[in-house]
Amino acid sequence: MAEGLIARTGHWCFRHRWQVLLIWAAAVALGVLSAGPVFGSLTSGSGTSSMESVQAGAVLDKGSDQGGVVISVIDGADTAAPAVRKDVRSLAGTLQRMDGVASVVTPYDAGLPAAETAMLTAKDKRGLLVQITLARLDDDAEATAIDTLTDTLHGFAATLADSGQTDARVTVGGEPVMDKQLTEQASEDLSGAESLSLPITLVVLVFIFGGVIAAGLPVLGAVVSIASSMTILLLITRFTSITSDAVTVVTLLGMGLSIDYGLLLVARYREELGGGFAPEEALRRAWATSGRTIAFSALTVAAALSGLLMFDIPELAALGAAGVAIALASMLVALTLTAALVGFARHRIKPPRAARAASAASTSAPASASTSVSASASSASSSAAETGVFAGLARRVQRRPLTTMLVTAVALVAASLPVLSMSMHLSDSGALPRTVESVRVTDQLADRFDLPTVPTVTVVARTDAAALDDWARRWTDTPGVTRVHPAQQAGPGLATVGIDTTGDPEGATARDLVHALRADRPEGGRSWVTGGAAALDDILQQIVDRLPSAIAVTLFAMIVLLFAMTGSVVVPLTAVAMNTLSLGATFGLMNLVFQHGFLAGPLQLLTVDGFSPFTVVCVFAFAFGLSMDYEVFLLGRIKEYVAEGLETDVAVRRGLQHSGRIITSAGLLMVIVFACFVTGRMGSIQQLGLGLATAVAIDATVVRCVLVPAVMTLLGRANWWAPAPLKRLHRYIGLNETVLPAAVPAVVPVTAPATVPAMPSRERVPAREAMPVRDAVPVRDAVPVPAAEPPHRAATQLLTKPQVAPQATKPETEPQPQPQPETTVPTEPEVRTEVPARERLPRKRASVAVAYLWWFPLGLFGAHYFYLGQTRRGVLHLCTVGLLGIGWLIDPFLLPGQVRRANADRRPQG
Repeated sequence: MAEGLIARTGHWCFRHRWQVLLIWAAAVALGVLSAGPVFGSLTSGSGTSSMESVQAGAVLDKGSDQGGVVISVIDGADTAAPAVRKDVRSLAGTLQRMDGVASVVTPYDAGLPAAETAMLTAKDKRGLLVQITLARLDDDAEATAIDTLTDTLHGFAATLADSGQTDARVTVGGEPVMDKQLTEQASEDLSGAESLSLPITLVVLVFIFGGVIAAGLPVLGAVVSIASSMTILLLITRFTSITSDAVTVVTLLGMGLSIDYGLLLVARYREELGGGFAPEEALRRAWATSGRTIAFSALTVAAALSGLLMFDIPELAALGAAGVAIALASMLVALTLTAALVGFARHRIKPPRAARAASAASTSAPASASTSVSASASSASSSAAETGVFAGLARRVQRRPLTTMLVTAVALVAASLPVLSMSMHLSDSGALPRTVESVRVTDQLADRFDLPTVPTVTVVARTDAAALDDWARRWTDTPGVTRVHPAQQAGPGLATVGIDTTGDPEGATARDLVHALRADRPEGGRSWVTGGAAALDDILQQIVDRLPSAIAVTLFAMIVLLFAMTGSVVVPLTAVAMNTLSLGATFGLMNLVFQHGFLAGPLQLLTVDGFSPFTVVCVFAFAFGLSMDYEVFLLGRIKEYVAEGLETDVAVRRGLQHSGRIITSAGLLMVIVFACFVTGRMGSIQQLGLGLATAVAIDATVVRCVLVPAVMTLLGRANWWAPAPLKRLHRYIGLNETVLPAAVPAVVPVTAPATVPAMPSRERVPAREAMPVRDAVPVRDAVPVPAAEPPHRAATQLLTKPQVAPQATKPETEPQPQPQPETTVPTEPEVRTEVPARERLPRKRASVAVAYLWWFPLGLFGAHYFYLGQTRRGVLHLCTVGLLGIGWLIDPFLLPGQVRRANADRRPQG
């Protein structure tokens, strides 16, 4: 019987499936209720309060009693018509009386300067602007005011039509309206991508598994993960702000990981069913092996995202926390909900077609041919691991590993070269869809009106406007400066002045001006320099300052985890190097498409002048984590074969043959999921979807199927090298491969041969040779086990289906002590031999160190109790959250005694 914490967890969920299903149903309901507040709390990503550009905005907000400005464009109306003048004045009066409105400005206001009237009137005299300044409001009140204003302004088009302006159209924009509309568009994009990707994923899974039930389990897991992620995001919003990118990436990660994990578990469960195991035992074996791989994978992805927590930018830190939580939640969904769903499905999930065919052939074979059937099946299983598609690919790679490695590495480096021309932009109008009304308003302001745009750089100073004007005049003749705006009094003792530059408002010229202004500030009170260029410069500086720490934390955590899995320090380092090549190629292709426009037209993608730093960091962190996800999948299977004593070359071939189909299938499913997000209208969502889809496609094909086999073949046994102290540490903490016992039938039917060769004295015929087994169903490679080894076999060895005899049998006759000539046995044609059932293997001694490892991150949930075999107490902690945290504080002092008692209970089984 398969043992271990993960196997016991899966088995418990298998048996208590209704309870598990109800728990996750409640989690889904809670997630659905949390979705609305999450999308309502999204921000645009302003950065940390330590940034000067952010501080300037906070000072202006605090020193002013006004909020944002809503701008309405009334297009297609004759501005000189008296009816239009009358209707617009009436509209202004209605708007002024609304709650939350501070002031309303129209081109027909009395006493308005001629220059300002001209700015509010279209150049062709067929349009005009209405500016509504909001009062200082909280978020809910501002949202209500925006909705009321938008409805009123849209309804004004009917009033103009009644006055004879039948072509009149009204659009509403401005910063507060744009923030609201872009948030709604992001929500619509996410919902559309999910609705499109899940059915396609289900269809592909049906082809992979050959059945709807098996295919539906990963999809259900993805749905539950997405819903649960909303609750996690809602909790994070209570501590910090999050952006729409966070929701996008977390949704992508939850869907991708859940489908991958469900695919791996269901595929391994089907494989164990094909080995002749009952559903309950097949699940334990699948969870003991693939479940362990999934646990390492989730921890590795979490480690890759933990580096985001090192940035002093709330949005990135929140994204890292959400990513870590979603990775662990996806693991929890896979290991618990999938086990419960398998408990409902049981035999409705069919074994692989090859296993069913072998079982049918073995069943239909005559009794006299049972030995040949078993032997041929075993041979077929062994040869399948060496002659399959992926094993053949690995063999071709292993013929010229150095050439393959060099060619693949050069190709990936060449694909990375466009990264050298990548530029950064914090806000790029090209990334916004023109289907959004407020974006069209912004375009009209630039094309049809003389309304000044937002200055490139704004200086905020605690002084009066006249003094700030005197200081600003010195910058008029500075190279690159096109205009210095008149200073404005923003509040008592607070003034602002804007400066425009040539070229890109976030380009090198603007950023150089920011540096110069910060080096030569106005005299008197304190001052701040803000604007798009200043904000971009602040964010890039924050990222550069914290990047070494973030990379160090990420690499250290990932190397430790991969070492714990493999016992090697070479494998983690090579994995990091190969993932870096993969990510370089990903960013190179992203730059070609989005910045240079390659295939952007046919793919209907928005081109940009540069990428947002948030998008780049998100793609890097999540793509790196997903790449390590597939690395764990492949290494987990290779390590199984290495643990059995196979050479590295053979282990690589067999590991790739057994995991290659899962990796490519999982990669295909992730590419489908991410590609569906490319269909969104928001440029940031398109960039995230294409970037992650490209990273997964490159990693699941070129890297895992070509580059990894080549590198591991070149290194050979050096793959598994580690210093002697680390080797001892790895053996001590016990994070080794799970070795599963094979199924040994209690009663095996035997057909007596016509002639029995005499055997030498003191030799016993091995059970497999003396007793040909009927209905044997080999599922994996047969590896000879020395007689000195314990009476068990590894998970990848030949498994036989238990067969119970319907009647008592005769005992087997011992072989003769001396060699005898062959004799004919004239007894009954069939002899049944009863073989004693295998004694239960002693469980491995529990380790205090490992118990503390379980306690430190997961002790609040009582996970260490499962490790010690105390399932009921572990369930108690799960249900009571560690007895309100008290158990988490007390348990570490009790763990040594608990470990000693657990080992004492296990000793009599040895």
